[in-house]
Amino acid sequence: MFVVSLTYTCELSEIEKYLAAHIAYLEQQYAAGHFLASGRKVPRIGGVILAQADSKAQLMQILALDPFKQQQLADYDVIEFIPSKTADALAFLKQ
Repeated sequence: MFVVSLTYTCELSEIEKYLAAHIAYLEQQYAAGHFLASGRKVPRIGGVILAQADSKAQLMQILALDPFKQQQLADYDVIEFIPSKTADALAFLKQ
């Protein structure tokens, strides 16, 4: 399991230019089962993605497809963790 923290490196006007493509990318990754949750940071300085992948290397390949990454609009901090305790509704995440 991974927490991906994106921090924008540009003005929001640049982010907005690629937002539709980024959302389409997110939808593809949800459909593939890689992403479990995502959303904007508050204040709007980036975003967070809860992801699953076989390895960090695989996740980095997945993240390389993000238009924000391809256009160098954000920095990506990837934290790997093993969920050992969850709320009942998220028990499927336990490893």
